[in-house]
Amino acid sequence: MSDADPALKPPLEVIAASLRAERLRAGLSLTEVARRAGLAKSTLSQLESGAGNPSLETLWALCVALEIPFSRLLAASRPQVQVIRAGEGPAVDSAQSSYRATLLAASPPGARRDVYSIAAEPGPQRSSAAHLPGVVEHVVISSGRALVGTADEPVELHPGDYICYPADVPHVFQALEPGTRAVLVSEHN
Repeated sequence: MSDADPALKPPLEVIAASLRAERLRAGLSLTEVARRAGLAKSTLSQLESGAGNPSLETLWALCVALEIPFSRLLAASRPQVQVIRAGEGPAVDSAQSSYRATLLAASPPGARRDVYSIAAEPGPQRSSAAHLPGVVEHVVISSGRALVGTADEPVELHPGDYICYPADVPHVFQALEPGTRAVLVSEHN
């Protein structure tokens, strides 16, 4: 998915500002956040300046290091009524597989859930490390087929199928057919 429309690239300026704000809010140095995320300090510095093209895995590692929901890096303030047309919205590609997550709705203050549109193609599975304690993911397949769930017990899903699984353990998503699409809700308990 690296040849994506430029309009679907991650919103680097929002990510940069969010990373800086969250790091400062946590009272952490560049060095400490980079260490916790397993990144080079120079990589984090570039991301905070709006340079680079961070992968989904890099951004998740930073969220875990900062103890924040993933959506906090991508969500700019939005109006009360929000429409995101198919193919629009802030999207981030996986570095390991043909998998793109597009943020549809960030968790508003007081709520603890984020909604994503997933587009995936057959190939290597998207393996996710454990998220923050208590995170649960809900997935509904809208087209195609996919292997989804915890890394040790993934389940094959078809259009209309739903799965809920703990995301604070390693988990996977692997498209089994071209054009696999899903909706993922990440619930932060």
